[in-house]
Amino acid sequence: MLAFLENTSTVYMNKSHAPVTIKPTNIIIAFLILMAFLVGTTVNGLFLWVLGLKMKRTVNTVWFLHLILSYLMSCSLMPFFAVYILHDFHWILGRAMCKIIKSFFSVVMFTTVFLLTIISLDRYLFTCHSIWSQHYRTIPRARKLIAGVWVTSLALSAPSLVFLETQEVDNKIQCDHTFAFSMDWDKGRFHLAFFLAVFLLAFLLPFLIILGCCCWIGHEMKKKSLVKTGKPFRVLVASVASFFICWLPYHLYHASLVFRVASERTVHILWDIAAAAGCFNICCTPIIYLFVGEKFQQVFKTSVLSLLNKGFMDYSIP
Repeated sequence: MLAFLENTSTVYMNKSHAPVTIKPTNIIIAFLILMAFLVGTTVNGLFLWVLGLKMKRTVNTVWFLHLILSYLMSCSLMPFFAVYILHDFHWILGRAMCKIIKSFFSVVMFTTVFLLTIISLDRYLFTCHSIWSQHYRTIPRARKLIAGVWVTSLALSAPSLVFLETQEVDNKIQCDHTFAFSMDWDKGRFHLAFFLAVFLLAFLLPFLIILGCCCWIGHEMKKKSLVKTGKPFRVLVASVASFFICWLPYHLYHASLVFRVASERTVHILWDIAAAAGCFNICCTPIIYLFVGEKFQQVFKTSVLSLLNKGFMDYSIP
Protein backbone atom coordinates (compact mmCIF):
# COMPACT_ATOMS: atom_id res chain seq x y z
CA MET A 1 0.00 0.00 0.00
CA LEU A 2 2.78 2.44 0.92
CA ALA A 3 4.67 1.58 -2.26
CA PHE A 4 1.53 2.26 -4.26
CA LEU A 5 1.14 5.69 -2.62
CA GLU A 6 4.78 6.53 -3.24
CA ASN A 7 4.58 5.66 -6.93
CA THR A 8 1.18 7.12 -7.81
CA SER A 9 0.43 10.04 -5.47
CA THR A 10 1.70 13.37 -6.80
CA VAL A 11 0.66 16.97 -6.33
CA TYR A 12 1.48 19.72 -8.87
CA MET A 13 2.24 23.00 -7.16
CA ASN A 14 2.43 25.26 -10.22
CA LYS A 15 3.88 25.18 -13.69
CA SER A 16 7.27 26.52 -12.64
CA HIS A 17 7.95 23.64 -10.26
CA ALA A 18 8.37 19.94 -10.67
CA PRO A 19 5.58 17.70 -9.34
CA VAL A 20 5.94 16.95 -5.65
CA THR A 21 5.69 13.32 -4.64
CA ILE A 22 3.72 12.57 -1.48
CA LYS A 23 6.02 10.18 0.33
CA PRO A 24 4.60 7.54 2.69
CA THR A 25 6.83 8.81 5.51
CA ASN A 26 5.46 12.31 5.04
CA ILE A 27 1.90 10.98 5.13
CA ILE A 28 2.59 9.18 8.42
CA ILE A 29 4.22 12.23 10.03
CA ALA A 30 1.46 14.56 8.79
CA PHE A 31 -1.19 12.16 10.11
CA LEU A 32 0.61 12.05 13.48
CA ILE A 33 0.72 15.86 13.59
CA LEU A 34 -2.98 16.18 12.74
CA MET A 35 -3.90 13.59 15.38
CA ALA A 36 -1.79 15.50 17.91
CA PHE A 37 -3.61 18.67 16.82
CA LEU A 38 -7.00 17.09 17.58
CA VAL A 39 -5.93 15.48 20.84
CA GLY A 40 -3.86 18.45 21.99
CA THR A 41 -6.62 20.96 21.23
CA THR A 42 -9.19 18.87 23.11
CA VAL A 43 -7.00 18.07 26.13
CA ASN A 44 -5.46 21.52 26.50
CA GLY A 45 -8.82 23.17 25.87
CA LEU A 46 -10.36 21.16 28.72
CA PHE A 47 -7.41 21.93 30.99
CA LEU A 48 -7.67 25.66 30.18
CA TRP A 49 -11.41 25.61 30.90
CA VAL A 50 -10.89 23.93 34.28
CA LEU A 51 -8.00 26.18 35.30
CA GLY A 52 -9.67 29.38 34.10
CA LEU A 53 -13.25 28.85 35.25
CA LYS A 54 -13.43 26.02 37.78
CA MET A 55 -10.46 26.52 40.09
CA LYS A 56 -9.68 29.21 42.62
CA ARG A 57 -7.03 31.63 41.39
CA THR A 58 -3.68 30.83 43.04
CA VAL A 59 -0.04 31.22 42.03
CA ASN A 60 -0.03 27.65 40.72
CA THR A 61 -3.16 28.14 38.60
CA VAL A 62 -1.69 31.36 37.17
CA TRP A 63 1.48 29.50 36.12
CA PHE A 64 -0.39 26.61 34.55
CA LEU A 65 -3.08 28.77 32.95
CA HIS A 66 -0.45 30.48 30.80
CA LEU A 67 1.50 27.25 30.25
CA ILE A 68 -1.59 25.49 28.91
CA LEU A 69 -2.43 28.57 26.83
CA SER A 70 1.02 28.34 25.21
CA TYR A 71 0.43 24.64 24.43
CA LEU A 72 -2.97 25.47 22.94
CA MET A 73 -1.35 28.15 20.77
CA SER A 74 1.18 25.55 19.62
CA CYS A 75 -1.71 23.30 18.58
CA SER A 76 -3.09 26.03 16.33
CA LEU A 77 0.11 25.91 14.23
CA MET A 78 0.16 22.16 13.65
CA PRO A 79 -2.13 22.01 10.57
CA PHE A 80 0.19 24.44 8.74
CA PHE A 81 3.20 22.21 9.39
CA ALA A 82 1.20 19.16 8.33
CA VAL A 83 0.53 20.84 4.97
CA TYR A 84 4.22 21.72 4.68
CA ILE A 85 5.21 18.07 5.20
CA LEU A 86 2.54 16.70 2.86
CA HIS A 87 4.00 18.91 0.11
CA ASP A 88 7.45 17.41 0.78
CA PHE A 89 8.79 20.50 2.58
CA HIS A 90 7.61 22.85 -0.16
CA TRP A 91 6.17 26.08 1.34
CA ILE A 92 2.94 26.98 -0.47
CA LEU A 93 1.53 29.52 2.00
CA GLY A 94 3.46 32.58 0.85
CA ARG A 95 5.99 34.99 2.32
CA ALA A 96 3.66 36.71 4.80
CA MET A 97 2.46 33.43 6.32
CA CYS A 98 6.08 32.24 6.49
CA LYS A 99 6.95 35.20 8.70
CA ILE A 100 3.79 35.05 10.80
CA ILE A 101 3.65 31.30 11.46
CA LYS A 102 7.33 30.70 12.23
CA SER A 103 7.65 33.90 14.31
CA PHE A 104 4.53 32.90 16.24
CA PHE A 105 6.07 29.46 16.82
CA SER A 106 9.22 31.14 18.15
CA VAL A 107 7.16 33.19 20.64
CA VAL A 108 5.31 30.08 21.84
CA MET A 109 8.54 28.07 22.09
CA PHE A 110 10.31 30.66 24.27
CA THR A 111 7.20 31.21 26.40
CA THR A 112 6.68 27.49 27.03
CA VAL A 113 10.31 26.88 27.95
CA PHE A 114 10.51 29.94 30.21
CA LEU A 115 7.28 29.01 31.99
CA LEU A 116 8.48 25.45 32.60
CA THR A 117 11.68 26.92 34.05
CA ILE A 118 9.74 29.32 36.30
CA ILE A 119 7.49 26.51 37.53
CA SER A 120 10.57 24.46 38.44
CA LEU A 121 12.15 27.42 40.25
CA ASP A 122 8.89 28.08 42.07
CA ARG A 123 8.72 24.46 43.24
CA TYR A 124 12.32 24.68 44.42
CA LEU A 125 11.67 27.87 46.42
CA PHE A 126 8.41 26.51 47.84
CA THR A 127 10.11 23.29 48.99
CA CYS A 128 13.58 24.47 50.01
CA HIS A 129 12.88 28.08 51.09
CA SER A 130 9.31 27.88 52.34
CA ILE A 131 9.49 30.92 54.68
CA TRP A 132 10.76 33.22 51.90
CA SER A 133 8.18 31.75 49.55
CA GLN A 134 5.30 32.45 51.94
CA HIS A 135 6.21 36.15 52.09
CA TYR A 136 6.98 36.85 48.44
CA ARG A 137 5.01 34.21 46.49
CA THR A 138 1.92 36.26 45.54
CA ILE A 139 -0.46 36.35 42.58
CA PRO A 140 0.40 39.97 41.56
CA ARG A 141 4.12 39.11 41.45
CA ALA A 142 3.36 35.94 39.47
CA ARG A 143 1.35 37.96 36.92
CA LYS A 144 4.12 40.52 36.54
CA LEU A 145 6.65 37.73 36.00
CA ILE A 146 4.44 36.09 33.37
CA ALA A 147 3.96 39.43 31.60
CA GLY A 148 7.76 39.72 31.54
CA VAL A 149 7.98 36.22 30.02
CA TRP A 150 5.63 37.10 27.17
CA VAL A 151 7.41 40.42 26.48
CA THR A 152 10.81 38.70 26.52
CA SER A 153 9.57 35.97 24.17
CA LEU A 154 8.25 38.62 21.76
CA ALA A 155 11.57 40.48 21.88
CA LEU A 156 13.61 37.31 21.27
CA SER A 157 11.32 36.37 18.36
CA ALA A 158 11.54 39.79 16.66
CA PRO A 159 14.66 38.80 14.62
CA SER A 160 12.70 35.89 13.15
CA LEU A 161 10.00 38.24 11.93
CA VAL A 162 12.68 40.37 10.25
CA PHE A 163 14.90 37.67 8.75
CA LEU A 164 12.38 34.99 7.75
CA GLU A 165 11.91 34.83 3.98
CA THR A 166 10.87 32.44 1.26
CA GLN A 167 13.33 31.36 -1.42
CA GLU A 168 13.42 28.75 -4.14
CA VAL A 169 15.93 25.95 -3.48
CA ASP A 170 16.08 22.84 -5.69
CA ASN A 171 12.70 23.59 -7.28
CA LYS A 172 11.06 23.96 -3.87
CA ILE A 173 10.06 27.10 -1.97
CA GLN A 174 11.74 27.11 1.44
CA CYS A 175 10.71 29.20 4.46
CA ASP A 176 13.77 30.02 6.55
CA HIS A 177 15.99 32.83 7.77
CA THR A 178 17.76 34.69 4.97
CA PHE A 179 21.21 33.87 6.30
CA ALA A 180 20.35 30.15 6.21
CA PHE A 181 20.15 30.25 2.40
CA SER A 182 23.58 31.82 1.89
CA MET A 183 26.97 30.11 1.68
CA ASP A 184 28.70 33.41 2.48
CA TRP A 185 31.13 33.08 5.40
CA ASP A 186 29.92 36.18 7.26
CA LYS A 187 26.28 35.15 6.97
CA GLY A 188 27.29 31.63 8.00
CA ARG A 189 28.81 32.99 11.19
CA PHE A 190 25.65 35.00 11.84
CA HIS A 191 23.59 31.83 11.33
CA LEU A 192 25.80 30.00 13.83
CA ALA A 193 25.52 32.84 16.37
CA PHE A 194 21.72 32.88 15.97
CA PHE A 195 21.49 29.12 16.48
CA LEU A 196 23.75 29.18 19.55
CA ALA A 197 21.72 32.01 21.11
CA VAL A 198 18.45 30.11 20.65
CA PHE A 199 20.01 26.84 21.82
CA LEU A 200 21.42 28.50 24.94
CA LEU A 201 18.30 30.48 25.90
CA ALA A 202 15.61 28.02 24.82
CA PHE A 203 17.23 24.73 25.78
CA LEU A 204 20.57 24.46 27.56
CA LEU A 205 20.15 27.04 30.36
CA PRO A 206 16.49 26.13 31.05
CA PHE A 207 17.34 22.42 31.03
CA LEU A 208 20.18 22.91 33.53
CA ILE A 209 17.95 25.05 35.77
CA ILE A 210 15.08 22.53 35.65
CA LEU A 211 17.48 19.64 36.30
CA GLY A 212 19.14 21.47 39.19
CA CYS A 213 15.81 22.40 40.77
CA CYS A 214 14.52 18.85 40.53
CA CYS A 215 17.71 17.46 42.07
CA TRP A 216 17.59 19.92 44.98
CA ILE A 217 13.86 19.29 45.54
CA GLY A 218 14.43 15.54 45.60
CA HIS A 219 17.36 15.93 48.01
CA GLU A 220 15.37 18.24 50.30
CA MET A 221 12.29 16.01 50.34
CA LYS A 222 14.40 12.97 51.13
CA LYS A 223 16.31 14.79 53.87
CA LYS A 224 13.11 16.04 55.53
CA SER A 225 11.36 12.69 55.06
CA LEU A 226 8.57 14.41 53.11
CA VAL A 227 8.23 11.50 50.72
CA LYS A 228 6.16 8.51 51.75
CA THR A 229 6.03 6.96 48.29
CA GLY A 230 8.16 7.14 45.20
CA LYS A 231 5.57 9.11 43.21
CA PRO A 232 7.07 12.62 43.71
CA PHE A 233 10.50 11.40 42.57
CA ARG A 234 8.99 9.72 39.51
CA VAL A 235 7.19 12.96 38.64
CA LEU A 236 10.42 14.95 38.98
CA VAL A 237 12.27 12.51 36.74
CA ALA A 238 9.40 12.52 34.22
CA SER A 239 9.36 16.33 34.06
CA VAL A 240 13.10 16.53 33.34
CA ALA A 241 12.97 13.65 30.84
CA SER A 242 9.97 15.09 29.00
CA PHE A 243 11.68 18.46 28.56
CA PHE A 244 14.89 16.83 27.31
CA ILE A 245 13.15 14.36 24.97
CA CYS A 246 10.76 16.92 23.51
CA TRP A 247 13.18 19.75 22.75
CA LEU A 248 16.54 18.12 22.02
CA PRO A 249 15.52 16.72 18.57
CA TYR A 250 14.34 20.18 17.50
CA HIS A 251 17.73 21.73 18.28
CA LEU A 252 19.63 18.80 16.76
CA TYR A 253 17.67 19.33 13.54
CA HIS A 254 18.65 23.00 13.43
CA ALA A 255 22.26 22.12 14.32
CA SER A 256 22.35 19.82 11.27
CA LEU A 257 21.24 22.76 9.10
CA VAL A 258 23.80 25.14 10.58
CA PHE A 259 26.87 22.89 10.42
CA ARG A 260 25.81 21.15 7.16
CA VAL A 261 27.64 17.92 7.97
CA ALA A 262 24.61 15.62 7.87
CA SER A 263 23.17 14.06 4.74
CA GLU A 264 19.78 15.14 3.42
CA ARG A 265 18.29 11.86 4.60
CA THR A 266 19.65 12.40 8.12
CA VAL A 267 18.22 15.92 8.18
CA HIS A 268 14.79 14.57 7.22
CA ILE A 269 15.02 11.86 9.90
CA LEU A 270 15.86 14.50 12.51
CA TRP A 271 12.87 16.54 11.34
CA ASP A 272 10.60 13.49 11.69
CA ILE A 273 11.90 12.79 15.20
CA ALA A 274 11.50 16.46 16.15
CA ALA A 275 7.92 16.43 14.83
CA ALA A 276 7.08 13.27 16.81
CA ALA A 277 8.66 14.76 19.96
CA GLY A 278 6.69 17.96 19.42
CA CYS A 279 3.46 15.97 19.23
CA PHE A 280 4.33 14.19 22.48
CA ASN A 281 5.20 17.52 24.07
CA ILE A 282 1.86 19.14 23.24
CA CYS A 283 -0.29 16.14 24.20
CA CYS A 284 1.49 14.56 27.16
CA THR A 285 3.60 17.16 28.98
CA PRO A 286 0.59 19.09 30.38
CA ILE A 287 -0.70 15.82 31.87
CA ILE A 288 2.64 15.20 33.61
CA TYR A 289 2.63 18.64 35.23
CA LEU A 290 -1.05 19.13 35.98
CA PHE A 291 -1.99 15.70 37.26
CA VAL A 292 0.65 15.91 40.01
CA GLY A 293 -1.87 17.80 42.11
CA GLU A 294 -4.64 15.77 43.67
CA LYS A 295 -6.82 18.92 43.82
CA PHE A 296 -6.58 19.48 40.08
CA GLN A 297 -7.42 15.84 39.41
CA GLN A 298 -10.54 16.06 41.56
CA VAL A 299 -11.73 19.37 40.08
CA PHE A 300 -11.02 18.14 36.55
CA LYS A 301 -12.96 14.90 37.02
CA THR A 302 -15.88 16.69 38.67
CA SER A 303 -16.01 19.39 35.99
CA VAL A 304 -15.86 16.95 33.07
CA LEU A 305 -18.53 14.69 34.61
CA SER A 306 -20.72 17.73 35.21
CA LEU A 307 -20.25 18.84 31.60
CA LEU A 308 -21.07 15.38 30.26
CA ASN A 309 -24.16 15.08 32.46
CA LYS A 310 -25.37 18.49 31.29
CA GLY A 311 -24.78 17.45 27.69
CA PHE A 312 -26.79 14.25 28.11
CA MET A 313 -29.61 16.14 29.83
CA ASP A 314 -29.77 18.74 27.05
CA TYR A 315 -29.75 15.97 24.46
CA SER A 316 -32.63 14.15 26.15
CA ILE A 317 -34.89 17.20 26.26
CA PRO A 318 -37.38 16.99 23.35
